[in-house]
Amino acid sequence: MFVVDSQVHIWKEETPDRPWIPSAREQIRLIGHREEPFSYEECLALMDEAGVDRALIVPPSWEGNRNDYALEACEAHPDRFGVMARIPQNKPEEGEAMLRDFAQNPHVKGARLTFHRPQDRGWMIDGTADWYWPIAEELGIPTMVYAPTWKAELGEVAARHPGLKIIVDHMGVLARSVDDAIGPWVSETAALHVHPNVYVKLSAVPGYSTHPFPHRNIERYVREMVDTMGPERCFWGTDITRLLGRGITYTDAVEQFTEHFDFTPDELEWIMGRGICEVLDWPIDNA
Repeated sequence: MFVVDSQVHIWKEETPDRPWIPSAREQIRLIGHREEPFSYEECLALMDEAGVDRALIVPPSWEGNRNDYALEACEAHPDRFGVMARIPQNKPEEGEAMLRDFAQNPHVKGARLTFHRPQDRGWMIDGTADWYWPIAEELGIPTMVYAPTWKAELGEVAARHPGLKIIVDHMGVLARSVDDAIGPWVSETAALHVHPNVYVKLSAVPGYSTHPFPHRNIERYVREMVDTMGPERCFWGTDITRLLGRGITYTDAVEQFTEHFDFTPDELEWIMGRGICEVLDWPIDNA
């Protein structure tokens, strides 16, 4: 089985010439990521240990809109990493120029937008990000979106831009929701299955349970998503730096799905790697 992680963050230490955004450390703590840097070398070693073939690097928000370190990782290991690039969502001219450049870069598999922080939450509905969708559709740039409170609006975007592949982050669950509290968020996201261009990341799943590993209490919500969306449209992922501090290893995150949750071999083939590779046009045959 070919295994692809749909989300990892890597980052360097904050320095005067590489400043983080204001309140970045508070943001890291609230989300639950570890604070020390996470290099692509460390990430690669953990992937090898867990049997993960590829990972999609999502540059972390606390570094602003930087993609340079993610691209460095891809240049060093083009067969193991791809980038879902960050762009300045509130700067149309700069953002469009970056998108047109990224469309020519083989390391960039798509882009990632966020609408959950105080500074960007309103951009989904106040027109700030409206420029993005038609350009991404035109250029064929798959887009990961974390907008847990804007499911209906995201569905409207999907309907207006049927040629744009939209991948909903973290099952659409609001950060810090756990146990049965994730149910309504999952159901809202699953309802987007009516739009054939919408896909879902089954990412950071261990972080949604307060129960011991393998977190069987939330399996039914993952199953709801897979049954509703179809396994071809659901992509496993770790957001590994949110899990390490909880004592969950990379191998645990893999085996939660492959050994403990009740999926068929065919479902696992799609969920664990084939689906995301097909959507991003990242052929497994080239691995």
